[in-house]
Amino acid sequence: MTESQPQPVAVPHAGRMTRADATYTVLASTFAVVLVLTNIIGTKLFALFPDGGPAWINGGAPITLTAGIVTYPLTFCLTDIVSEIWGRRRADLMVMLGFGMSLLMLGIVQLGVVLPPSEFWTLGVRGIDEPLEMQSAFAATFHNPRILLFASMLAYLVAQLFDVRLYHFWWRVTKGRHMWVRNNGSTIISQLVDTIIVNGIFLRWGLSLEWATIGEVILWVYLCKVVLALLDTPLLYLGRSALRRFLGLEADHAPTSAPLA
Repeated sequence: MTESQPQPVAVPHAGRMTRADATYTVLASTFAVVLVLTNIIGTKLFALFPDGGPAWINGGAPITLTAGIVTYPLTFCLTDIVSEIWGRRRADLMVMLGFGMSLLMLGIVQLGVVLPPSEFWTLGVRGIDEPLEMQSAFAATFHNPRILLFASMLAYLVAQLFDVRLYHFWWRVTKGRHMWVRNNGSTIISQLVDTIIVNGIFLRWGLSLEWATIGEVILWVYLCKVVLALLDTPLLYLGRSALRRFLGLEADHAPTSAPLA
């Protein structure tokens, strides 16, 4: 009698990605891309109201902000949405994914900087006719990201993980009601931590600015982040509603936990 062979266990839908997993993958990828781009463009300081603004805002004088403020607040909105649908573990996983992709970006950028320039690498339309000038401009562009990345990664890990935990803390406090409380109650506090750490390190040791100037930049950057956090609250409600419909989840105005946690 031949020995019976073990029968393979049937796995339903093996190899098939569910709609929920695909949606999470898209959101996590968007989060990582936005974070990486923030670390690249965040070295630029720009002027809000360069020609003078309302007298009740900074006395009408231009306000100096970091370019990262354009993109970085979106990452907090994404972590809140993921927390709302998938729960804390998936949000933490997305945060760590963004951390890893930022480190990968740093390594690739540094490789690009140390590669010797070709004699054909010029930009005559911009008045750069020598490869060494192009190399200098390229290296200068990506010099500060090393300091910025150190500052932003320290701030990022502290603020984003803090944000996720605060979000679920306010969730428990409000017993699932009032999503605007857990959204703003987590983002506004964690953004303060992030703004102080990243701008304090980058502006002082990256751009060698005086502490008085750094304090002014931190103040205005944070106030802008607070305004953006308040403005994105309706978007969070719309995003949650759209995802619930797309994923076939029942609407619950006072959920005790994330439906896909």
